[in-house]
Amino acid sequence: MPRPVTVTVTEGCAGGRGPAGAMGEEAAGVRPELVREAEVSLLECKVCFERFGHRQQRRPRNLPCGHVVCLACVAALAHPRSLALECPFCRRACRACDTSDCLPVLHLLELLGSTLQAAPAALSAASCAPGVLTCHHAFGGWGTLVNPTGLALCPKTGRVVVVHDGKRRVKIFDSGGGGAHQFGEKGDAAHDVKYPLDVAVTNDCHVVVTDAGDRSLKVFDFFGQIKLVVGKQFSLPWGVEITPHNQVLVTDTEAGTLHLLEVDFPEGVLRRTERLQAQLCSPRGMAVSWLTGAIAILEHPWALGTANNNTRVKVFNSAMQLIGQVDSFGLNLLFPSKITVSAVTFDHQGNVIVADTSGPAIICLGKPEEFPALKPMVTHGLSRPVALAFTKENSLLVLDTASHSIKVFKVMEGNGG
Repeated sequence: MPRPVTVTVTEGCAGGRGPAGAMGEEAAGVRPELVREAEVSLLECKVCFERFGHRQQRRPRNLPCGHVVCLACVAALAHPRSLALECPFCRRACRACDTSDCLPVLHLLELLGSTLQAAPAALSAASCAPGVLTCHHAFGGWGTLVNPTGLALCPKTGRVVVVHDGKRRVKIFDSGGGGAHQFGEKGDAAHDVKYPLDVAVTNDCHVVVTDAGDRSLKVFDFFGQIKLVVGKQFSLPWGVEITPHNQVLVTDTEAGTLHLLEVDFPEGVLRRTERLQAQLCSPRGMAVSWLTGAIAILEHPWALGTANNNTRVKVFNSAMQLIGQVDSFGLNLLFPSKITVSAVTFDHQGNVIVADTSGPAIICLGKPEEFPALKPMVTHGLSRPVALAFTKENSLLVLDTASHSIKVFKVMEGNGG
């Protein structure tokens, strides 16, 4: 949840030698990446993801709780007659007439004005490095999504499926980000979803969800009708993926295993299960390369005497032979900042792509036989990325749980990546 804005600005003549003037002079020398971070963290409405501005609809407005949204979102959230609304972040009730201009943000816009105009050119030049992506648009947002945990694409339709902590746990968007439908209410029935961890979509458009609430794997058709519940085989199923042959792969984080399931999806019948790998260390997320059949697994090994933020990526070939691995320690030796991997996927060329929550960033590790060939792909515009997926058009979808949104990244035109 975004925290209330607490920017402190000292009043003074911007053109003189007062504190504000000095701050304005310093702003001219601010590095472009820091300016971009300020834009994302402080100068962007976390409901519509548009940058705040001085014009009417984009003016930042303080809610009584301290959170800040733009005037356009205040108008959209408020009841047309009573003007009543709820804060989209903390649910505190108020009225549109109780809001006021957020002066610290407006002052910050003034102080960084020239720098903000110059920053895009600098960022554009940086983005011309091969493989670097820029955010094209975002959808979701608080209320539409609540603390999302898993993301998948329908191979046939391109629709985006997300599991989250909302009233209905499975949310389906069309390929452009518009809301299509949702299902899976929280409850104790077999067709309910208590605490979803991950989601996958089969080649024939069935939705597969891992549910930590009853430690099961649940299969739905695309309209939300339950087809199958698999529960007794797992200690705590976590990551789920679909193979090119329409089989289901599931990691069991408590048992330290990887399972393959063959399912007759139209009939809702489990045909066969096989344990492909054992002695994994708290395996969670994973990915399958449709180019090579390779399987990447994200482990969370415990390090004695340290916080549990160590991660390791293992890659197996289609015969389940280990062909590459790298852990946080190895990555931190090669990269200037700490890396904590939270998600893994393959691009269309077979490169391993990971999300890093410490940066936060998206990083290409290269092909398994080249590990690790680090190349940053996204270094701005993220808060806490937890899931990744590539579309057929080669756009990268990033599920950002801190902003409760899906962000769509693309290679800029003219980029050699």
